[in-house]
Amino acid sequence: MLNHPAAYQVTQGSALEVDRDFYSRVASAHDTRTLVDSAVVPIRSGYAWKVPAGHVFRIVTIEGPQVADLNIWNLQNPRERFWASRTRQLQQAHVSTFDRLWSTLPYLRPLVTITDDTLAGYGIDEHGGRVHDLLGTRCDPYVNRMLTGEDFDFHCHSNLTRAIAPHGLTEFDVHDVLNVFQCTGLNLNDQYFMKACPAKKGDYLEFFAEIDLLCALSTCPGGDLSLPMWGPDARDPLEVCRPLGVEVYQLAPQMLDGWSSPEVPPYRGLHGMRLDTSGRGGCC
Repeated sequence: MLNHPAAYQVTQGSALEVDRDFYSRVASAHDTRTLVDSAVVPIRSGYAWKVPAGHVFRIVTIEGPQVADLNIWNLQNPRERFWASRTRQLQQAHVSTFDRLWSTLPYLRPLVTITDDTLAGYGIDEHGGRVHDLLGTRCDPYVNRMLTGEDFDFHCHSNLTRAIAPHGLTEFDVHDVLNVFQCTGLNLNDQYFMKACPAKKGDYLEFFAEIDLLCALSTCPGGDLSLPMWGPDARDPLEVCRPLGVEVYQLAPQMLDGWSSPEVPPYRGLHGMRLDTSGRGGCC
């Protein structure tokens, strides 16, 4: 099969161009950053945390392979949140260093930029699998009930729901995820597949916060996905579940010289409708 050009091309000076020198400096500034927050996310649970703009956060495999589901919101306005499908178009279906996670309309700006990825060298395996997946979404109790006839309260959708409740958000705020450390692809029948997580103890994915963020992470109940969760060979994968670490770092002030948070597109938002200026109300 021949390779076809991407629909969205990165050109010099375009909104998709990334300042690689800046983000490379951020990634390499280990001696001038300060750890300001950290947490261990237990197995089959969720955790939410805040990240100020201009800070860096990491998700770390502290004990070994484990996949995770990540949601991100604008801390001041949760209507602005991570948009997986547009990110998949603007970046890639599997993301890595220098890729950005974009927000929903009408905001459409990068929420984070990936600054470091210890699995960046994984590439494409013999089945076409790649890591850090945007093709799929979170596991949830509804599809589990549909496929198994049983209830289970600790799928990623539920874990994220519990994690964000103290922040005033609900199940309706949970959205399509970045599947961190997850190896996936499409088979020859164009069907989604998942493989065992290739991460090792100490691997991490690191992000630079472009705006003030609320993040939430679920440690997937499937663990490292080495055991099937559905089908005739399915069994409880509890034995392959592991906790994950979250770390937040403050950068030295001089690291941020010349950087500013991205602005939303200046579209006027009329969508072809004319505003009524007669005083009678209505539009169009």
